[in-house]
Amino acid sequence: MIRSALTALLIAAPGLAAAQVDPADWEAVLDEADGQTVYWHAWGGSTATNDFIAWVGNEVASRHGVTLEHVKLADTADAVTRVLSERQAGEDDDGAVDLIWINGPNFASMKQQDLLFGPFAEDLPNWQYVDVDGKTVQTDFTVPTEGYEAPWAMAQVVFMHDTEDLPEPLPTAEAILDWAEANPGRFTYPQPPDFLGTTFLKQILIELTDDSETLMQPADEADYEAVVEPLWAYLDALTPHLWRSGRAYPQSGPDQLALMADDEIDLAISFSPGEASTAIADFRLPDTVRTFVLEDGTLGNASFVAIPYNSGSKAGAMVVANFLMSPDAQVRAQDPDVLGYGTVLDVAELPEEHRTGFENLDLGIATLSPQELGDVQPEPHPSWMTRIADTWAERYGAGQ
Repeated sequence: MIRSALTALLIAAPGLAAAQVDPADWEAVLDEADGQTVYWHAWGGSTATNDFIAWVGNEVASRHGVTLEHVKLADTADAVTRVLSERQAGEDDDGAVDLIWINGPNFASMKQQDLLFGPFAEDLPNWQYVDVDGKTVQTDFTVPTEGYEAPWAMAQVVFMHDTEDLPEPLPTAEAILDWAEANPGRFTYPQPPDFLGTTFLKQILIELTDDSETLMQPADEADYEAVVEPLWAYLDALTPHLWRSGRAYPQSGPDQLALMADDEIDLAISFSPGEASTAIADFRLPDTVRTFVLEDGTLGNASFVAIPYNSGSKAGAMVVANFLMSPDAQVRAQDPDVLGYGTVLDVAELPEEHRTGFENLDLGIATLSPQELGDVQPEPHPSWMTRIADTWAERYGAGQ
C-alpha cells in the first residue's frame, strides 16, 4: 500500500514524467535501463578517478547495456546550476545531467529546491550490503539523505607527511602550527573554495571549538563570529609560515601532491586514507610518505551519487548507482593501486565470496588500518562550509 502510494506520488509530481519506473521493481528498472545513456557529472581532476569511472562504464555496458558518459567537472556546483537553469527554462523531461557525484552543500541545495529524483537509494538491490549502522550513509553533512542519494565511497581526513623531513606524526592542530613555525614554507593546503582546502578549515575549527554541537546546526542560528574566531586566530598565526608565505596556494589536491613530490612541502592534507599509497604505487609520491590522523579524530563523510528530477535516463542512473555499491566495485575502489577509497559496505556481513576479496586486499604501505584511523568526526552543517570559505577568501585570498 505504501509502495503503491509512493509510486503514484512520483508519477504525479511535476516534472517527473519519466519517473514511473519503481526502484523496488528491479527487473523493470533493468529492462528500461538497457540502451540508455547516462551522463554522469563528476569531478574530473584525478586521473585515477577518471580511470575508475571509465571502468564502471565498461562494466555497466557489458552487464546491463547502459552507456556511461563521464562529464568532467571542476566544480560540482556547475552541475547543480545546470539543473536549476533547466527547471527555470521548463526543461523537465530530458535534462543534460543524469547522475551527479555530490555531497554537502550541493546536495542540501538540490534537496531544498526539489531538484532530485527519489527516493530511490534504499530500494537498490546492493543497499542490503551497506553499513548503515557504522558509517554516515544516511546523513550528508547533517542533512538526512532520505533515499535521495546513494553512497559509493567513504572518506576521512588524513595528513600525509614525508618521513625524510618530518619523521613523526603531529597529534594536534597546535602541533601543526608549532611545526610550521619551525619549518616555514613546508606546508600548504588547497585554496578554498576547493573542497579539500575548505575541509582543512573545518578540521581546524572542530579541533579548536569548545562547542562542536553548534556546528551541527545552520551557521545563521549561531553566533558565527564568536564560533569561528579561534579559526581565524589560528590562521593568522599559521599563514605567514605556509608555502610562499601564504601569498599563493595550490588550486587542488593533485596540485598539492605535486608540491610534495617536488620536495617543496613535507605535509599535506587528504580526504582519502589510501591516497598516499595509491600515489606511491603510481610514482606520484616518494615511498617515504606516510599518513597520520589527529589524536582526537578527523573529519569523515561519504561520497554519494544523486539523480536530478529531470533526468531522461533515471533507470540507467539507478543501475550505475547500484553497481557503485556492489562488492565488485567497492573492492576495486578500495584497492590502493586503483583509488584507495574506503568502502561503504559492512564487510563483515558480506557473503564469503565477496568478503574474501576485501580481506585479501593489500591496502598499501602508507594506509592506516581502520583501527589506526580512530574516531571519525562528523561533518558540520553545510552552511558552515560555505560561509567559512567566503570569509577565508575575504581574509586570506590571493593578493590579500
